[in-house]
Amino acid sequence: MAFLKTHPALARALAARGYEVPTAVQLAVLDNDAADRDQLVSAQTGSGKTVAFGLALGRMLLGSEERLPATLAPLALIIAPTRELALQVCRELTWLYEAVGARIITCVGGMDARAEARQLEARPHIVVGTPGRLRDHLERRRLDLCGLRAVVLDEADEMLDLGFREDLEFLLNATPADKRMLLFSATLPPEIEE
Repeated sequence: MAFLKTHPALARALAARGYEVPTAVQLAVLDNDAADRDQLVSAQTGSGKTVAFGLALGRMLLGSEERLPATLAPLALIIAPTRELALQVCRELTWLYEAVGARIITCVGGMDARAEARQLEARPHIVVGTPGRLRDHLERRRLDLCGLRAVVLDEADEMLDLGFREDLEFLLNATPADKRMLLFSATLPPEIEE
């Protein structure tokens, strides 16, 4: 099996989808030196980055367990610049994490916020959303970030270009200090590295 350094259930999901050879970004996040560290990754669209951060999250969320345990608050938060990207990320992670019992939801602008609030009450493992909608749920005390083990910023450069810096800082300031950060960006301008 090509994805030897990942959780066995995730490796089986990849094999079932025909993934045989990890991309460069997938190898990078699975490297032993990357385990348990924050990561800043330059990754272009089409590089396999969604699966890459899904695999990196597997180490943090599952450890050696076969299934994700029940949780009172989300274990991972993935922030994307657009609704379309957030929905795409959710679809990818849903098949990757199906066998381990993950509950994955989206919180994005243009969708029913009350329905999202009900989904948040159902205690998902992973929340994928856009900065503005996530901030709204946090301010309304619908989103609890106290149990986060990891935060992923997907296409961070685009989020800054779209003016989400204040929302991102608000969200990140509400997360636990000991969480891991995975930052994926096509380019790495100084604002991203900061």
